[in-house]
Amino acid sequence: MTPAPRSPAVTVVGIGADGWPGLSAGAQDALRNAETVIGGPRQLELLPAHCAAERVTWPSPLRPAVAGLLAAHKGRRLAVLASGDPMFYGIGRALAEELGPHALHVLPHPSSVSYACARLGWPVEDTAVVTAVGRPVAQLAAALHDGRRLLVLSAGADTPAEVAALLRDRGFGATRMRVLEQLGAPAERLVGGHAADWTAPPGDPLNVIALECRPDEGALRLPAVPGLPDEAYEHDGQLTKRHIRAATLAALGPAPGELLWDVGGGSGSIAIEWMRTDPSCRAVTVERDPARAARIARNADTLGVPALGVVTGAAPDALAGLPAPDAVFIGGGLTVPGLLDSCWDALPAGGRLVANTVTLESEALLARYHARHGGELVRLAVAHAVPVGGFTGWRQAMPVTQWSVTKAGDPT
Repeated sequence: MTPAPRSPAVTVVGIGADGWPGLSAGAQDALRNAETVIGGPRQLELLPAHCAAERVTWPSPLRPAVAGLLAAHKGRRLAVLASGDPMFYGIGRALAEELGPHALHVLPHPSSVSYACARLGWPVEDTAVVTAVGRPVAQLAAALHDGRRLLVLSAGADTPAEVAALLRDRGFGATRMRVLEQLGAPAERLVGGHAADWTAPPGDPLNVIALECRPDEGALRLPAVPGLPDEAYEHDGQLTKRHIRAATLAALGPAPGELLWDVGGGSGSIAIEWMRTDPSCRAVTVERDPARAARIARNADTLGVPALGVVTGAAPDALAGLPAPDAVFIGGGLTVPGLLDSCWDALPAGGRLVANTVTLESEALLARYHARHGGELVRLAVAHAVPVGGFTGWRQAMPVTQWSVTKAGDPT
């Protein structure tokens, strides 16, 4: 027989700017019956006096404190307050990770995204969302495309000005901005303008920023697929060029949630474009030259993936302690003793490895590994049309030899 399910340990109640009157009867009952209510100061202030439960404020930083607070109130009727929908960039995720989803009873409220789309007449399914809560505003840059509608979940009253500054810096000053404050509350307000001349003073800290993206005239176009223009990168010549880069990312095959090791980062282009394929993609780049490592970090910030991990050090020693990758790209240093073996050993079954080289010595090494492990060995050649006197001819770039392989599982 299947045992009866246990009662949830925690009730998670989403609450909006409209406070107690905006809650459902079930949510109000859950809060009345709770012995302890945990929430942010603003959320707890929305509860009426007849909710006599002990009120506990989340400390900062919040995430490390979750386990301890839950343990301290174990066995009590516990409720947790969240802004809007607790499972949409809210505390619900941390609670589910800590306790498991079956320990939660979640009572969501309309999210700020739902309210904002309702006010603007935007279909929710066609509206992209970026959060600036606890994350750098720089990640917004990866989401900027002409004509795109974006909502930015604000970290506070200063976020709109920070977003406007980023838009101007990234060539999107023509973008229309609207800041929606206190959505759903009597004090709801909308402030509008354009990023290029945004001068609105800081308003209510509870706000969402709506963007209708428009690039400035002459701004560099950055597509959503790998193969960004070389001009998008700050570099010293150590850059995997656009066409080879696109082919390399295709061979690596990024998928949501996967982790890439980019060994010999150069300018960071492979790792950056890996992360731009999906917000959940992760990457660590290893670069021995400190100046280049700093340049990689700047490129990552400019192109909207500030979470890129940059390790300054020489591989293979610098690889020690890194989390296991789903894929590895080796763009330099192939002949360093032990490097290729270390990368291969770190890959799990099903992991992919791609290595590029232009030298005969490294090419010979890749040929031996191809004979040993299989995969695909190709030579990529790109030529550009250039003036030849009064005519046009082809200028051949150095050909790139590429080995790509998927690691097989251990034989049974």
